[in-house]
Amino acid sequence: MVIRQSLAAALITLAAANAFAKDIKMQTSPDSTHPYVGMWITADGRIRQELLPNGRYDEARGTVKSAYQGRYEVRGRHIDYWDDTGFTADGEFVDDVLHHGGMVFYRDGCGRIDGVTVGVSHGWC
Repeated sequence: MVIRQSLAAALITLAAANAFAKDIKMQTSPDSTHPYVGMWITADGRIRQELLPNGRYDEARGTVKSAYQGRYEVRGRHIDYWDDTGFTADGEFVDDVLHHGGMVFYRDGCGRIDGVTVGVSHGWC
């Protein structure tokens, strides 16, 4: 009888934790209309980070596609990353510019940023 009660309590706790996690995920995961979803690139085009609408990201470095992948969450202007390998990082969006890991990312415009051609000359637009 004690084992049955313990098992029932554990299942109820697990169900509550799962419902809470889904609620938190719904609050923090972007969707296709979120303003930060899309491609972010460094001015030299070497690092390209796509924030996907399902809360995942895919980062390319140089000629290496999908060099890093994982999930991300946005709260206000702050972004947290959890790489699939276990690495964690964060960043801040300031005036439509992403500051992350000591780098500066610009929204993909396939044009010029601060006088530097971005996207078109790198062949991935």
